[in-house]
Amino acid sequence: MDLQNLVQQQFGNTARNYLSSAVHAQGADLARLTALTERLAPERVLDLGCGAGHASFAVAAGGARAVVAYDLSAEMLTVVAAAATERGHDQIATRQGPVEMLPFADGEFDLAVTRFSAHHWLDMGRVLAEAARVLAPGGTLVVIDVIAPETPLYDTVLQTIELLRDASHVRNYRVSEWRAMLTAAGLDVQGSDSWKLPLAFDSWVARIGTPPGRVAALRETFAALSREARDYFAVTADDSFSSDTAWVEARRPR
Repeated sequence: MDLQNLVQQQFGNTARNYLSSAVHAQGADLARLTALTERLAPERVLDLGCGAGHASFAVAAGGARAVVAYDLSAEMLTVVAAAATERGHDQIATRQGPVEMLPFADGEFDLAVTRFSAHHWLDMGRVLAEAARVLAPGGTLVVIDVIAPETPLYDTVLQTIELLRDASHVRNYRVSEWRAMLTAAGLDVQGSDSWKLPLAFDSWVARIGTPPGRVAALRETFAALSREARDYFAVTADDSFSSDTAWVEARRPR
């Protein structure tokens, strides 16, 4: 099965889990997105790999006049459309497609955001080139995602557990990698900051529907981690842990 079909299957089967997930539905970064939208007052906003739509809801709450929630999963978009209606966000429209090929005009959006999606993207260079293309001159791109630590050991641990949990995982990137990739796409990095995201093991695997055999492999992997890795990820007795998460902001030059 190719990656796009795997992503559609994984998230089609679990779409509603992401609407109610505390990890996805809550967080200071959502309030920050709302505040950023209020400050920038964008006419049109693109939510790349929108999932259950929480970033779309945040920018809509900030007064964005038109929001396009864009995702590969039709089931996810059905969830977004229903939730937008329930919340009174009639400025949100959904559109299905791959992030590597955006069906939008050059310079169509003033703001583009992606939240907890980019680690599934197969061709990051192509995605970021497309994101830069559809941004208007002076437009802003915000990336919010779990990030890999700069230390190789901890990077390896993170990629291992992410792939065991979710076969559609590609890579969580380091902040240094994000900065280099955004710059290569012709965007000016404005800044970044990071925080720890606590993840309860049982809900972490239940949300994506990790098969029992891989759940067992995850348990074994956590048990075999070095003391340094266990300390870094704050692994607890029930295998809950914390991941680094970042906000990276870039702008298309005028």
